[in-house]
Amino acid sequence: MTPTPQKRILLGLTLEELTTVVTELGMPRFTARQIAGWLYDKRVSEIDEMTNISKANRLLLSEHFEVGRSLPITSELSRDGTRKYLFRVRSGGLVEAVYIPEKDRATLCISSQIGCKMDCLFCMTGKQGFRGNLSAGEILNQVLSVEESPKLTNIVYMGMGEPLDNATNVLSSISVMTASWGLGWSPKRITLSTVGVRRGLERFLGETTCHLAVSLHNPFHEGRLELMPAERGMPLEDTLRMIREADFTGQRRVSFEYIVFEGVNDSLQHAEELARLLRGIPCRINLIPFHQIPGVPLRPLTAQGMERFKGWLEARGYVTTIRTSRGEDISAACGMLSTKEQMAGGASQASH
Repeated sequence: MTPTPQKRILLGLTLEELTTVVTELGMPRFTARQIAGWLYDKRVSEIDEMTNISKANRLLLSEHFEVGRSLPITSELSRDGTRKYLFRVRSGGLVEAVYIPEKDRATLCISSQIGCKMDCLFCMTGKQGFRGNLSAGEILNQVLSVEESPKLTNIVYMGMGEPLDNATNVLSSISVMTASWGLGWSPKRITLSTVGVRRGLERFLGETTCHLAVSLHNPFHEGRLELMPAERGMPLEDTLRMIREADFTGQRRVSFEYIVFEGVNDSLQHAEELARLLRGIPCRINLIPFHQIPGVPLRPLTAQGMERFKGWLEARGYVTTIRTSRGEDISAACGMLSTKEQMAGGASQASH
C-alpha cells in the first residue's frame, strides 16, 4: 500500500504564501487574509474551525493542508517559576522551549533547530549533534502552544540551535510574528542570539529591526576558538564589522553574551580586550554564570569574581549586567537545553 504523503502545514506561512496557496486551489484571494486571521489571531487548531470560509473550500484546503499546531508532550516546573516544555516536531525530533516569568515581563525562550552544529564546549545542545532545522510553523508553534502564551511579553531565539544557521525559517517566523496580519508583535520585544553566522546575520540585520545578542564568551581569537569551533569560519572580527556597519539608531539594541569561566576568560586582560573590541558600539554586556555540564572541564566563576569582572567593564564605560540564573534545577538554564536523554528514552508521557 502506498503511504499517504504528509499534508503541508499552514502555520508559519506568510500572507504572500497563503495568497499563493489559495490562488493555486482556485479560491478567492481574500481567503488568504481570512486564513491568516484564523491561524494567528484566533489561533485555531483545525481547518474546520475557519467558519467564515465556505465548507467546500474548507474541505478542499483539508485535502492538501493541516494547521500544524501541536501541544507540548511534557512540561517541568522549576522552583523559581521557570517552566520547560518539550515538543515533538514533525520529523519525530524533540525540542525544548523555556518560559521565564519576571516582575515586569513574561519571556519565552524558543528553539530553532533540533540539536546544533556549532558544538560550543559549554553547551549541552551541541553535545547531542544536529538533527535538522525547524520549519517556521514549528518555531511559531512553541509561541502559540505553551500554557502561558496569552501573557507573553518577550520572545528570545536563544533555545536549541543556532537561529541564523536556519535563517530562512527563522526570518519567516519573525515576519509572521511582527506582521499586522500575523501576531502583531513589536520587533522590540524579540531578541535573537547568534554566534555570528555571516550570511544569516546580513539578512537578519537587513530584514528585521529585532534586537541582536551576540554570543561572545572570549575576546581573543584563540581563546574563543577553544570554546566555540565556529570562530574558525565565523570570526568575531567579521561579526563586529557587520554590526558597526548596521543601523542601530532608534530603539534597536545589540548586546553581547559572555559566559564567565574560572581561569579561562575572567582576567583583567580579558576585560581590557573586550572593552577595546567593543569600543564605539553602543551596547550592553550580559555576564552569564556557567552551569556545570557533564564531561566538560570548565568551572563557574564565584559570585565575587563575577562582580569583579563586571566592575572592570563598568570602569571602562560599559553597561554590564550579571544575568540571574533561572531554571537550573530543571536543566533549563543557559547552555543546559538538550533532548538527548528524552530521545534515548523516546519521551512519550502526556503533558502535565
